[in-house]
Amino acid sequence: METIQDYLRFAIGFPTRATFSSFSELNLHFRPASLKCRTMNQATLNALKELIATSAPPHLGPQTRAHTGSISMLEKKLSPLLASVPAPTGEAIRAAILLWHDHLDAAHAISQNMAGADGSYLHGIMHRREPDYSNAKYWFHRVGKHRAFSEVAKRVDVLLKSKSAGALEKQLLPNGEWDSFAFIDACQAAANRSPDSQAELLRAIQAIEIEVLLEHLCNLRKAE
Repeated sequence: METIQDYLRFAIGFPTRATFSSFSELNLHFRPASLKCRTMNQATLNALKELIATSAPPHLGPQTRAHTGSISMLEKKLSPLLASVPAPTGEAIRAAILLWHDHLDAAHAISQNMAGADGSYLHGIMHRREPDYSNAKYWFHRVGKHRAFSEVAKRVDVLLKSKSAGALEKQLLPNGEWDSFAFIDACQAAANRSPDSQAELLRAIQAIEIEVLLEHLCNLRKAE
């Protein structure tokens, strides 16, 4: 599959590239190009969007993918983009991009030194992929109810309804709210089944989760 658009079409059953040319044409709300930001200008956002436009989203576990960026390449691109961003927000964005590109240790080195819900969220994702599921749950307990959860729930709901995945929807979205602990359980269950028919769908959900978190980080006010 050549682009992440192709991957998501595969995961959720959308038609081929000939029918859709961008995320905005997918009824998935996975639309980095539509981000608006109070902290950054649109050119910066578009450049960050390009950094997560990989051929496929991250694995649920620690596996690395071909054609992801090296740490040095990502740093070369991120440094000028984040130069005018408040340091805590910039470090969180850096950790999110490193997580997307499978650099778990580098992302961990940043997130473990971040206070607050955003750092705990990134820390939890890293341990979920490691995988260290009990540690991931510890960090998500520290997250509490993150401000990104409501948007994650909306987009995951669209995805799961498009796949008629009622059982998974009930598990991950009880009462319509995102359950980060249930998602950890689902990832662990998928890792224990080989092969797992749900893994591709869970990867698409994880992609939504990280992308929404990145949106949240890009929209933080300098005063926050």
